[in-house]
Amino acid sequence: MKITVIGAGAIGSTVAQDLLRNDDVRLVQICDSRARSLQELQDEVQSDRLRSFQVDARDPNVLTPILDGSDCVVGCVPSGVNPKLARQCLDLGIHYCDLGGSEDTVRRTMKLHDEARSKSVWLMPNCGLAPGLSNVLCLRGIDQFDEVDAAELRVGDVPLYPEPPFNFRISWSAEKVIEDYTQPVYLIEDGDIHEADPLSHEEAIHFDAPFGQMEAFCTAGGLSTLTDDLRGKVRTLDHKTVRWPGHAHQMRFLLGLGFGEERNIDVRTHLTYRDVLRRRMQQRLGGAYEDAVLLRVCIRGHIDGQKRTLVYEMIERYDADTGTTAMRRCTSIPTAVAALMLASHSVSGGGVAPPENVLPREEYCNNVADYGLDVTARWYDGYSSVQQPNGASAEAPQPDGPVAANRT
Repeated sequence: MKITVIGAGAIGSTVAQDLLRNDDVRLVQICDSRARSLQELQDEVQSDRLRSFQVDARDPNVLTPILDGSDCVVGCVPSGVNPKLARQCLDLGIHYCDLGGSEDTVRRTMKLHDEARSKSVWLMPNCGLAPGLSNVLCLRGIDQFDEVDAAELRVGDVPLYPEPPFNFRISWSAEKVIEDYTQPVYLIEDGDIHEADPLSHEEAIHFDAPFGQMEAFCTAGGLSTLTDDLRGKVRTLDHKTVRWPGHAHQMRFLLGLGFGEERNIDVRTHLTYRDVLRRRMQQRLGGAYEDAVLLRVCIRGHIDGQKRTLVYEMIERYDADTGTTAMRRCTSIPTAVAALMLASHSVSGGGVAPPENVLPREEYCNNVADYGLDVTARWYDGYSSVQQPNGASAEAPQPDGPVAANRT
């Protein structure tokens, strides 16, 4: 297999390394406009199966001969570039996957569905952590019920050693954080799609030590196309971001002052209030840090007329041996797995759809487990809460082992 990765940033470089762990991959190509990022990756990997190209992803004329002959292309660039990359791969007849982005970005890619289907090419957005792995787990869990009442997704990247006053660090980009906290949130209530405010529906949620009580609240984009897929099929569906307590209040205060607005500060400057917030957040909260990814997907429904609850959970921590953050690993591994499954040409058909609607879910979860992400599943009799599944509300917990095991 020959796979091309566009973007040699934190995620793209890790995706490239994960792809090289597969012996069936004969060549990984990685493209970026920054020579330094490419050189750092080459120095770290030192593999004759890795080839780098200094090229701007927005230049199709230069990019086309590099992409030609690839079995799959992986987009790890700012999300606004994704629809153009998808279009280019479709024209070349190459499978494509990316990390997703805003609702608008994903919709623009979805418009290519009919043409992609006619050419038997898969264009697959939302292949990272959330949306991505969390959505696959959600549908995989729902498949095991006769009837589902609620599906609740909780995912967050948090610093292992929170420092006051923010107790928060930026794992990806400040702009992505602000976007998630300012765009509309879509969820399902009473079986239909509703819009909610970002940073709303705040709740306390408990994880095992050293985390204890955290908070979770609504943010944009976590469900993406899942709301359309499950409309009328579940009574409740929502996604909330997990943070250390107090974060939602801090962000509501800042955004309430107008610092998320795309409005110029003064007639003598082109800077907007949003520009200032983004720059200061990146300066103060960016940089290297040790983190943890907390994921919990809770499905409540009926099996053979009995109420049951299925909870998937994953807690991944910073890898001190490799210096790899949990967020990088938890985003890159699902993306690499999706790319490998597409590149192997084992998935028939074509079109535009996220991984949960295309990839065989059992095989996908097994592959994710083989790459080292430890997702466990636990069944409960009766209905248990997503906030604390093993608390007083849970009835007779039944451990079910690692997610790779067959649970049907």
